[in-house]
Amino acid sequence: MPRVLLSPLYFVTEWLIRRPLGAAITAAERADLPNTLYNFFAFGPDHKAGIVPTIFVDFGFNPSIGVYGFWNDAFFKGDDLRVHVSFWTDDWIGASLVQRVRFHNKDSFQLKLLGVRRPDHVYYGNGPSSLESAQSRYGEDKLDFGALVDVLPWRSSKIDVGVGLRYASFRDGHFGHDPGIVEEAAEGAFPLPDGFVSGYTGEYNDILLALDSRRPFPADGSGVRVEAQAEQGNDVRQSPASGWLHTAAGAGGFWDVNGNRRVISFSVLTMFSDPLGPRPVPFTELVTVGGDTPSPGDFPAPMPGFFPGRLVDRSAAVATLRYKWPIGPWIDGSLQGAVGNVFGQHLEGFDTHLLRFSGAFGIESDSSPDSSFEFILGFGTETFAHGAQIDSLRLALGITRF
Repeated sequence: MPRVLLSPLYFVTEWLIRRPLGAAITAAERADLPNTLYNFFAFGPDHKAGIVPTIFVDFGFNPSIGVYGFWNDAFFKGDDLRVHVSFWTDDWIGASLVQRVRFHNKDSFQLKLLGVRRPDHVYYGNGPSSLESAQSRYGEDKLDFGALVDVLPWRSSKIDVGVGLRYASFRDGHFGHDPGIVEEAAEGAFPLPDGFVSGYTGEYNDILLALDSRRPFPADGSGVRVEAQAEQGNDVRQSPASGWLHTAAGAGGFWDVNGNRRVISFSVLTMFSDPLGPRPVPFTELVTVGGDTPSPGDFPAPMPGFFPGRLVDRSAAVATLRYKWPIGPWIDGSLQGAVGNVFGQHLEGFDTHLLRFSGAFGIESDSSPDSSFEFILGFGTETFAHGAQIDSLRLALGITRF
């Protein structure tokens, strides 16, 4: 029975992905293509620096093209620089600069500056029952500067401590024939979200504690992970009246079925966003589920079958079953199904009938934390109470975007 049920997955991964990819890699190696490309894009005596073109397409949003630059041991041994610039028309541009200092036991200290201007974010209103038909667009200008200390005390466990300053302003957006957020709010689909008119400048500090029994690659991927995260922020324009506290907790089990990094995992993640003061939390600082929005720690992005920003509210709960397997050098396949949704304060209004399903198949690289290849094909459903019909399709392909 398991062989019959999984035969479509086996056919797709074995005959449409792994074997063609293996044949392509073999042909490229015979033609010495990897060395040719490596020597072309990387330079210096030890090829410690280089510039690589990038492209990312997330259907339903503006695409982006750009360049990614790296320089290892830039000013001294262990000092790594990363630069990434992407754009699409004069209304969509993003750039980041990262300086990371690595210490002898893989601990690190990082400084990061990020700036993004784009017109095509989606907003559907807050709450678990927001409608796909209410899709609107808003533009955002964001600057984020932060410092992070990353400590790896045992196996895959980690402790992250960071501080930073984040500026955000918002405006009416556009993409295709979608209405702007102001127009959709005027039609009564939803009220304008908190913080849209005024924007904010937020000082934040955060900590992540994760206990993970898995051993680093190439050991098998079996183990257990438990993590907790907290971030406190406040709008310095409105302080002390405006502040927020983000908290999250997750737990997961991982089983490497044959000791070759073919891993089945099950994880549960909860996230919360609470105001610290009389003013509400800005809508982009609320809990967000969908797209490639990263989880607070090392768990899969929650419900990637939905568009980024599809579900927004004060809290969320998501359970994910995932299968991840190697299909080539530095490339893994991923198949996952998730059940969850956003809810009110501290999961207020939680009801199993309000849950949604997200399914996704993807290919991802795991060789760099700064720039990675991603292909994902996913879908999301309406709430179970409304029949759980598929109302969201997502296809994304390319290298790291903002």
